Amino acid sequence: ALGLFTGIGLSEAKARETLRNGALSALLRRAVLQARSALGPALDKATGTLLYNTAARLKDPKHLGFLVDYIARREILTDLQLNAALEYVRSHPLEPLDVADFERACGVGVCITPEQIEEAVEAVISKHRAELLAERYHFNMGLLMGEARNQLRWADGKTIKNEVDLQVLHLLGPKTEADLEKKPKVAKARLAPAEKQKVAVVENGDMGAETQSLLEQLRGEALKFHKPGENYKTEGYVVTPNTMALLKQHLAITGGQVRTRFPPEPNGILHIGHAKAINFNFGYAKANGGVCFLRYDDTNPEKEEEKYFTAIREMVEWLGYQPYAVTHASDYFDQLYTWALELIRRGQAYVCHQKVEEIKGHNPPPSPWRDRPVEESLLLFEDMRKGKFGEGEATLRMKLVMEDGKMDPVAYRVKFTPHHRTGDKWCIYPTYDYTHCLCDSIEHITHSLCTKEFQARRSSYFWLCNALDVYCPVQWEYGRLNLLYTVVSKRKIIRLVETGAVRDWDDPRLFTLTALRRRGFPPEAINNFCARVGVTVAQATMEPHLLEACAREVLNEQAPRAMAVLEPLKVTITNFPAPKALEILVPNFPADESRGFHKVPFHQTIYIEETDFREEADKGYKRLAPGQPVGLRHTGYIITVQNVIKDVSGHVIELEVTCTKSDVAEKPKAFIHWVSMPLVCEVRLYERLFLHKNPEDPSEVPGGFLSDLNPDSLRVVHNALVDSSVHSARPFDKFQFERLGYFSVDPDSEEGKMVFNRTVTLKEDPGKA
Repeated sequence: ALGLFTGIGLSEAKARETLRNGALSALLRRAVLQARSALGPALDKATGTLLYNTAARLKDPKHLGFLVDYIARREILTDLQLNAALEYVRSHPLEPLDVADFERACGVGVCITPEQIEEAVEAVISKHRAELLAERYHFNMGLLMGEARNQLRWADGKTIKNEVDLQVLHLLGPKTEADLEKKPKVAKARLAPAEKQKVAVVENGDMGAETQSLLEQLRGEALKFHKPGENYKTEGYVVTPNTMALLKQHLAITGGQVRTRFPPEPNGILHIGHAKAINFNFGYAKANGGVCFLRYDDTNPEKEEEKYFTAIREMVEWLGYQPYAVTHASDYFDQLYTWALELIRRGQAYVCHQKVEEIKGHNPPPSPWRDRPVEESLLLFEDMRKGKFGEGEATLRMKLVMEDGKMDPVAYRVKFTPHHRTGDKWCIYPTYDYTHCLCDSIEHITHSLCTKEFQARRSSYFWLCNALDVYCPVQWEYGRLNLLYTVVSKRKIIRLVETGAVRDWDDPRLFTLTALRRRGFPPEAINNFCARVGVTVAQATMEPHLLEACAREVLNEQAPRAMAVLEPLKVTITNFPAPKALEILVPNFPADESRGFHKVPFHQTIYIEETDFREEADKGYKRLAPGQPVGLRHTGYIITVQNVIKDVSGHVIELEVTCTKSDVAEKPKAFIHWVSMPLVCEVRLYERLFLHKNPEDPSEVPGGFLSDLNPDSLRVVHNALVDSSVHSARPFDKFQFERLGYFSVDPDSEEGKMVFNRTVTLKEDPGKA
């Protein structure tokens, strides 16, 4: 075989590499032997290259002999023709091929004369004559080549290039020294930060022009997405005699629109990984003028609760998406049952009595009931439906081997649990492996997008649709999105709730979507984060600070400013300039005063942060100290310490200061925030819930994730002081507390006692002025 492959022009290294690929080497061997039987033992390198490219790039080996015949007859002579031939057979999966149409598509028998090439190049040069004379050899000659090739599709590229070079030389003469100088590079215009963000992110769930940034980041298989109705062009798609008719019927129903679906199980709250799935499914559909279904995979009534259905839809809509339709797998239980009977009749499914423990794993013993008569399985399946078998005593299994080696997956199992939508009608429920592809087929989904762990189900997906002879969508897989310092498993979150480590699914230390909303993350920030992560085939594990950075970008534009003091120190202004409180106008967004102002009272008693005062000013310390005045933000006044009042233990409890108009005093080193006549509020400060990056990794946390809890993940400030401008805020309203961070109103807020959650700190160290 090595000599056979080097004999067609492959280097020894390339030939050995080819031999390591069993499938490729078998195809290439067939191609070479077939060509040698027609052309003799000596094959030239050009023919060898065409044979190698055919074997390497042909998706369906049944067409190998057909294409090699054309190469051996010297009717396919160029890589350009071979590309057209490979595309043609990929686009026409059914036999027999229309030979005349194939030959037209591949340029078979087309002869391009030197005179035709000369005339085409002459016309192109004449068209660009003025620019050529102006730019000379700095002109993009590739443009001339491209336009000439467009006119003569099957012409030899080298011949066109030689003709272009010859005619350009005739027009311009030999190159001069100026022609040999490198053309100066034109500096690319840099985008302003705001423009950069607009191009790179998805805003408010709106998948318009910005969506390109999301789709351009697709990698691997995702770049090969088929067009609606061209399912058969995807690798691994199974073509049956009815495929093309079913696809034609599918296009008649959908009008050729892209259709996706987001299919969550209603047995828990969505988390940050689901946000990526939501963005990709809804976003891909919207970007292509299509629709996306929200379909609940409600096939396991033991774990499903109404609150999960409600929360899932809320989170989808919170991220900015409206489902085309809200459906349930249970909507199709009758049809799924009818198809199960048909599957048995076709000899593709059987009733099995192996226990769950026996068929777990990848190498279970074969079922002794695999070949039981069809009539017997039909009767037993009916007995399952009537409740004559207990749970675990019988299952319906499909006759196939999945990609991961798993044999005969279960299609139906017995469960004596009422369903929230169908009540006691059923005591048998379908599995994901059986339900998912058939629901996709019923809803005429074009792109079934799911995470990488479902790749092993792709073969069963295609198999089941074809076994029942129904429309078969295409499943595409992408990498999951995971975050460090957290857990997202439903089972583990339930453990956290049960042990009291967190309050509930929406505890702001978690990364469920309800928790992120409660903490104050804007939906736009989550969408932006998903767009920047990209929909890659590889699994992405991200640091939480990247999500926090997206939140800061959005909140900086959305969250009006307010002032708050978490550790108050009382300050009395002894020479306050008015008999009563003054009203100070504070801009909602200091960088853009056109966005309005709010009023805050300024009284002789104010409160500042304890950390903004020191009795002794160290080198580099710029805030308030005896002999070192500071400005009060937005007031136009500077204060100077006159007297420090302490309690019996020596702790500073009050400062007496004097104030001076800032326009007549020396400019201070710093301006600090303050409050006066404030609201007393509760503020919750959150840190990471876990101490280690991977709390579920036994090598990192031998004691299990519950042993890795951060004891300082929540600090509650019960008597924080916030300026009165926030008094009318409602749950989920967001503010930037100046110099402290971004905060959101928590739903626990009551009349007279507001509660704020810190979403993220500011970029700057809040301890620095």
